[in-house]
Amino acid sequence: MSASRTTRRALAVLLAAGTLVGAAALPAAAHDDDRHGHRGQRSSLVIGDVHTNTRDRDRDSRALNREWVEIKNTGRHAVNLRGYTLTDRDGNRYRFGHLRLDGHSSVKVHTGAGRDTHRDVYQDRRHQIWDERDTATLRDDRGRTVDTETWGRRGHHHR
Repeated sequence: MSASRTTRRALAVLLAAGTLVGAAALPAAAHDDDRHGHRGQRSSLVIGDVHTNTRDRDRDSRALNREWVEIKNTGRHAVNLRGYTLTDRDGNRYRFGHLRLDGHSSVKVHTGAGRDTHRDVYQDRRHQIWDERDTATLRDDRGRTVDTETWGRRGHHHR
């Protein structure tokens, strides 16, 4: 074989191998994005209703449990909320444990104490955290903002 023919053949083999490696790497990268929150797409998780209990400043568990923020899964597929956080404007933070939120369902995050279920979870706090004017922010397990809800005198604002 001539040197140029050998070089062309080696080049063709290298290009073919590079194409195969490149094609194999693309689906893996796309799959990684899907697994961690659909980069470039909106999350199916949103902050739904918010119920503040500003009239009742009692510290008993029933009063604190009348204060809650609802997290809704508007999508068809379940989402594991482990490691997600819900924070208020003052920096109070609730970190979700293992909770699988089914598609088209919601969970209420209560301020007081109680037994966690798939519909209600409890922060086990002894004082109110949601004010008449406040902001709730839901972040994923990597700290990225998923949704924010602001309420108060200037009206209700949803981002």
